[in-house]
Amino acid sequence: MHDVEALLREYDRARAYTDDLWRDLGPDEVVWRPHENSSAIGWHLGHQAHVAHFMVRNLTAAEPSPDPELDALLDSAQPERLRGALPTVQRLQDFRSAVAERVHARMGDIISGRVQAGSQMNVIAAHLLTALVNHEYQHDQWISEVRAQNLGHALPPDPDSDTVCRIDGYLVLDHV
Repeated sequence: MHDVEALLREYDRARAYTDDLWRDLGPDEVVWRPHENSSAIGWHLGHQAHVAHFMVRNLTAAEPSPDPELDALLDSAQPERLRGALPTVQRLQDFRSAVAERVHARMGDIISGRVQAGSQMNVIAAHLLTALVNHEYQHDQWISEVRAQNLGHALPPDPDSDTVCRIDGYLVLDHV
């Protein structure tokens, strides 16, 4: 069996690293874009959560989006030039928190065996969480670039984990 609990801790570690990248920024910095064909830090924050919930609700449990009005805006199919009208930072933060709660709830159901086909769901959960962690870090790289290169803020240290490394400049969950 895969260690879904360990992967869930890595998901939390990746989210905490994301928080380190943006929580000290002002609201104007979170929604600022270097140019029309780029995405603001706030868009990446919402997109990370959007993808996490989309995957959870489509791979493990059918449930509605915690904020359906954000779904189209935060989908990467939305052209970058149309990603400018972001919700408030508080709404993005609330969305991220709600999605993390759903990820934890669903993974908790799988870990505790409160699902049908528990062994199969354990495999899905492990791969799903690995993808969510790596997707979080993928967008963290782009958030980091705007934070450091465009906004002039120092970057926090990389997460302290034996399972996270850098490949091609991106943090990735290499193994658990």
